[in-house]
Amino acid sequence: PGPGMESLPEAVLIRILAAIPAVDLVLVCRLVCCQWKNLVDGAALWILKCQQEGLTRAESEDDAENWQNFYFLSKKRKNLIKNPCGEEDLEHWGEVENGGDGWKIEELPGDFGKEFPSEEVHKYFVTSYEWCRKAQVIDLRAEGYWEELMDTTQPKIMVRDWYAGRSDAGCLYELCVKLLSENEDVLAEYKTETVTIPQDNDANWTEISHTFANYGPGVRFVCFEHGGQDTLFWKGWYGVRVTNSSVTVEP
Repeated sequence: PGPGMESLPEAVLIRILAAIPAVDLVLVCRLVCCQWKNLVDGAALWILKCQQEGLTRAESEDDAENWQNFYFLSKKRKNLIKNPCGEEDLEHWGEVENGGDGWKIEELPGDFGKEFPSEEVHKYFVTSYEWCRKAQVIDLRAEGYWEELMDTTQPKIMVRDWYAGRSDAGCLYELCVKLLSENEDVLAEYKTETVTIPQDNDANWTEISHTFANYGPGVRFVCFEHGGQDTLFWKGWYGVRVTNSSVTVEP
């Protein structure tokens, strides 16, 4: 028999392995032999895979675990909030508080409203004359973020939300995001002050964001909750408008 793959130069073998799906590299290829395990656990293979797929990072570290985690986090990066713009009515949202006439979904720009900065967003949620709050709990393990990654790497968790009033009515807005443990203990929390939008405002959309970092081990869930009401107590839906909420785990 001719020479086996073990006789190939390491640089050539890395290029061959780089063509294999990442999950198979970790779960299958690294079990083949000590040489393959060392290559899969090394930085060079993951740097090459990142280069091939256009994934770039600011740091130029050669740390193997960082590069492997960076690859997986980059490939998995997505908005973990389901139905962020009301396209599925209130599906996936739990109504924590449904005061007044409750939550409603409307088409942009809405009465006395402005278009959203992104053309991809077509709808928004709107509150009523008493407090309306809704929440969504994200199970990080179910989304593919394994325990060791969350406990050791502790990737940044970016939270964003957009809110606006209608120009003929004042309103209030609040956002509260919690990082929870397995037992739903609060390990980190971001909560805004109550934002007051006056009557006769410009109805422009405002983005609010927060990044959780160095939050410690044990995070398994993210609880995202927001809401508001109008300040005039008019029957109907004159309260704060919210849309395009997002939670992302950053590479």
